[in-house]
Amino acid sequence: MTADVTPDVSAVLAAVGVAKSFGSLPVLGSVSLTAAAGEVVGVVGPNGAGKTTLLDLLAGTTHCDAGQVLLAGADVTSLPPPARARLGLGRTFQVPRPLGDLTVFENALVGAMRGAGLRGQRAYGAAYQALVFAGLAGSANVPAATLRLLDRKRLELARALAMRPRVLLLDEIAGGLTDPETETLIGTIRAVNALGTTIVWVEHVMRVLTAVATRLVCLAGGQVIADDAPAAVLASEAVRAAFLGGGVL
Repeated sequence: MTADVTPDVSAVLAAVGVAKSFGSLPVLGSVSLTAAAGEVVGVVGPNGAGKTTLLDLLAGTTHCDAGQVLLAGADVTSLPPPARARLGLGRTFQVPRPLGDLTVFENALVGAMRGAGLRGQRAYGAAYQALVFAGLAGSANVPAATLRLLDRKRLELARALAMRPRVLLLDEIAGGLTDPETETLIGTIRAVNALGTTIVWVEHVMRVLTAVATRLVCLAGGQVIADDAPAAVLASEAVRAAFLGGGVL
């Protein structure tokens, strides 16, 4: 889909003409994006393109100035993040935000209870399963504040997975990791997607993103300039110009 095609609002997640300014500074202008069930949509672009702002609008942590956000066809534009989470939208943050006074398991439990609204054994089961999936079950009783970077990122993912999302928003989850750690992350994200989870992933580490993404969307200057298969987007002259003035990505 190119930037001027009407988005498929029947997709599991859709942003339709969303716009956002901060004061007099426009960050996004009438951006549309869709993700079909089971897709992994990578969002790329130069610094300041509006990528994280787009995730914030999808998650509800920032309000749209214009446009709509649809989840499984339902308009959730006016709903706060907890309500969107209950409808199946999970999210990680670029900078991991563990609840440092709690254990790893308790962090995941917060996701299950606050995000998915689960209680009792269902909440405990969802939290533990999320830790197993993220490779943190062996650290369940460790204080979250003591985790190294990879495990903090795994905990971000586990807390989101404990919400049992149908759509998962990932923000720069590969940043700062070593090559072996990124390979582990690729395997984990592939496994999450194999469960049927739709993923929208903002990432600067291109080789990690292209190893998993089924489609890339490129933002530049607050606009979508490309939306296609990864190879086609990376070969686009407009995308190359946006990143490196026409140089090789």
